[in-house]
Amino acid sequence: MLASAALLEAQEALATAGVLSAKAESEILLAHVLKISRGQVLAKLITEPDLEVDEGFGVLIERRCTRVPLQHILGTAPFRSLELAVGPGVFIPRPETEQVAQIAIDFLNLLPGESKALDIGTGSGAIAIAIAAETNTVVTAIEISKEAAVFTAENISNLNANVTLIVADFLEVIGALPEFDLVISNPPYIPNDMVPIDPEVRDHDPALALYGGEDGLDIIRDLATGVKLVLRDGGLFVLEHADGQSDAICELLLENNWRSIQVHPDPTGRLRAVSATR
Repeated sequence: MLASAALLEAQEALATAGVLSAKAESEILLAHVLKISRGQVLAKLITEPDLEVDEGFGVLIERRCTRVPLQHILGTAPFRSLELAVGPGVFIPRPETEQVAQIAIDFLNLLPGESKALDIGTGSGAIAIAIAAETNTVVTAIEISKEAAVFTAENISNLNANVTLIVADFLEVIGALPEFDLVISNPPYIPNDMVPIDPEVRDHDPALALYGGEDGLDIIRDLATGVKLVLRDGGLFVLEHADGQSDAICELLLENNWRSIQVHPDPTGRLRAVSATR
């Protein structure tokens, strides 16, 4: 089938299935099948009007129409300058988390010499690997899910990152951890009864990475107390959270005697992260 015709059919099918970025995603999937960049696809459609594509493209479009995440189909997800392996069992890193990682990176780059950082609930390893790549920091990453840790380990290896992975519950290994200059976490923070509408999130992101108890703050409460045991005096704690949770989290941190508490907006202006000093 001619690639131009297949692309139009794909766009219509994805749009009908409720995929908001149908045009872009159909082009990305065509590029994936042809093993070239999206820009090269668009150029070839102009310079090679007889370009054909096999039925494999249609198979991928059918999968995406069932709302399997695009990242699962591609097997990768971008994060800052990284390309990370992802798939069933691991949380897909979000663009807004890139800004949360920047808070940590800015702090660590102000420190003299080599620093130490801890990423709790690392998932794909996105935050941990980005910190290791962009700062002079030895990073420890903790992940409780064995399924997710398979992807973490793969990404650490593929990107030759200066990251040590620990597969365990953070609260169970506190006593064996060293002292860190910075601790960061993107924990599960969705209240249990607020099931996401998007099928990509609801049906494919692991529940362990999404739900944080009745009010979404169960894990954050544990972190507010536990992190202080491994963070040096003057060290920074960075925490991603849901829109609308910043006031409750700031109050929680104040109750636990954290200092210099700040809220941080995401690129759309929503308050999506909090930082505090031990």
